[in-house]
Amino acid sequence: MSYLSKTDPEIADIIEKERHRQTYGLELIASENLVSRAVLEAMGSIMTNKYAEGYPGKRYYGGCEFHDMAENLARDRLKELFGAEHANVQPHSGTQANMAVYFAFMKLGEKLMSMKLTQGGHLSHGSPVSFTGKFYEVVQYGVDPKTEVLDYGVVDEMARKEKPRIIICGASAYPRTIDFAAFQEIADGVGAYCMADIAHIAGLCATGIHPNSVGVTNFTTTTTHKTLRGPRGGAIMCNTEYAQTIDKAVFPGMQGGPLMHTIAAKAVCFKEALRPSFKEYNRQIVTNAKVLAETLSQNGLRLVSGGTDNHLMLLDLTDQHLTGLEAETALGRAGITVNKNTIPNETKSPFVTSGLRVGTPAVTSRGMKEQEMRMIGNWIAAVIRDIHSDATIARVKKEVSGMAGKFPLYPE
Repeated sequence: MSYLSKTDPEIADIIEKERHRQTYGLELIASENLVSRAVLEAMGSIMTNKYAEGYPGKRYYGGCEFHDMAENLARDRLKELFGAEHANVQPHSGTQANMAVYFAFMKLGEKLMSMKLTQGGHLSHGSPVSFTGKFYEVVQYGVDPKTEVLDYGVVDEMARKEKPRIIICGASAYPRTIDFAAFQEIADGVGAYCMADIAHIAGLCATGIHPNSVGVTNFTTTTTHKTLRGPRGGAIMCNTEYAQTIDKAVFPGMQGGPLMHTIAAKAVCFKEALRPSFKEYNRQIVTNAKVLAETLSQNGLRLVSGGTDNHLMLLDLTDQHLTGLEAETALGRAGITVNKNTIPNETKSPFVTSGLRVGTPAVTSRGMKEQEMRMIGNWIAAVIRDIHSDATIARVKKEVSGMAGKFPLYPE
C-alpha cells in the first residue's frame, strides 16, 4: 500500500479512478498530453519544499544553490531547443506568460489586437471575461468566412486602422500553419510589438514541423504541457534587449515564489525534447492528425478549413443537426474524450457550440499510429451518426477499451 493510500484513501481512490479512465479511454483533447515517468518524478520531488523568490544568483532566500542549478538548466535547455537568446521559465501557466508580456510592454487601456476566441483565439488574448478584456482596449481579427483561414491582408488593414500596441498571433483552435513572419511585418508596419503564443504548437515549432516564431516575433510565449509533453506551466522567450523587462514583469511584477518542482520538471521535458526521437514523435502527431481528419471526412463529417496542418482539427456539426455539447457528451460515454468548441460563424453559445476540437498529441504519446487513427475516426463518426443509440455507444466503448488497453500509459 502506498503512503497516499494510508494517509488519504479517498484521494488515492480518485487518482486510481483517473488512471483507469486514462488507460482505457482515448484522450483527444488537443491541449492535453502524457508526461514521461521522469517528468512525473521531478514534479513529485522535494524541490517543492523550497521557497526561491527571485532568479538564479539573485534569490531572496538562502539555500537556493541547487534550485539555481535546476532553473539554469531549464533556461539553457529551452534556449537551445528554440534558438532563443533569453528564456524565462517561471510563469505558472501560459496565461500568466501572456500576462507578463502585456504588463511589461503595455499600459492599462492601451490597444491589443488578437484573434477572436470564437474563431480560434484564446481567452487570454482579449476575451471580455478575461483580465485582458477588462484591462485593455481589444480589437480582433478572424478567419476568412469562406476559406476559414487567416487572410493576412485583412489583418494588415485592421492593424493600420487600429494601430495597436501589441499584435498577438497564435491560437488555441486553428488547424492551419501560422505565418509568424507576416505578423511581425504587419506589426513593424504600424510600430507595434508582436507576440506569438505557440502554446499548442510549441513541440511542432521546436522540431521544425511548424515554422518557429522565436527570433522572428518580438516575444514568444508557450505552455509546456501540450505538444512539448511536459508539466503544466508556461515560459517566455525573447531577444536579450527585452530580457530584463520581461523578467521584472514576471517577478516581482506578477508572481511570487516560483514552483521549483515544476521548473525541475520543465528542465526534464526540455532535455527530452532535444532528443532526435522527439522530432519523430511530433512528425507522427501531424501524420496522425491528417489520417484522423481524412477518416472523419470520408465518413461525411465536415472539417473547418477542410483539414489540418498541425495537431488538431475542428469538426463542424451544423449539417449533422447536433451541438458540440451533445457530441462531447456522447463520445465521453463511449470512452472518447474531446471538447466542444466554437467554430467560425458560430451561432451558439460557448457552453453549447456547433463544433468539436479533436487533437492527437496524447494518443500519439501512447504509440498509436495511422491504423489506430482510422479506427478512432470511424468510432467518432459512428457515435455522431447514431448519437441516441445506447447500443452503438456501448459497442464503441467496448472496442475503445480493448484497443486502448494495448497501449499502456507507461509500458516501462
